[in-house]
Amino acid sequence: MTSILVTVDYIQRVRAQWAERLPGVDTSPAEVGARTRRIAALLEAELADDLAARDVTRAELDLLTALRRSGRPLRAGEITTMTGSPGASITKRLDRLERAGLVERAVHERDKRGVLVALTAAGEALVDELFPRQIEHERAALADLSQDERAELGRLLAVVLRRLDPRDY
Repeated sequence: MTSILVTVDYIQRVRAQWAERLPGVDTSPAEVGARTRRIAALLEAELADDLAARDVTRAELDLLTALRRSGRPLRAGEITTMTGSPGASITKRLDRLERAGLVERAVHERDKRGVLVALTAAGEALVDELFPRQIEHERAALADLSQDERAELGRLLAVVLRRLDPRDY
């Protein structure tokens, strides 16, 4: 007879605790929801050291990467749409990133009321340094999954994301 080693993780322990306290509550969605939040928090914590070393917040990196992947200067409203952040937050981040020499603002040549935001060479270099590190943290987290399993997980998570964020699709 073979014995199977069953590993109980943090989420299963939490579910067991809730089953004792609130036995009528079905906590099975936590198998996905709580794990997703925990994975995101752990990945963010790994990236936080890289960001702190470069004096950039996660929200600022999101703004910088939006500019980098667009390949062109953007209006603040476009950045708001791409990042999902409120306009006032974008303005504050742009102010700080401009003072740090990572972005520059210029008046739109056709619409003098419109301001375009572009990465500086230093901003582009920073994104080119930090974004691959973020991807490597994510790659390491998925190392125990095959390529097919990663693709299936991505597909399933996209189904959930479509329900929660329909504006994205």
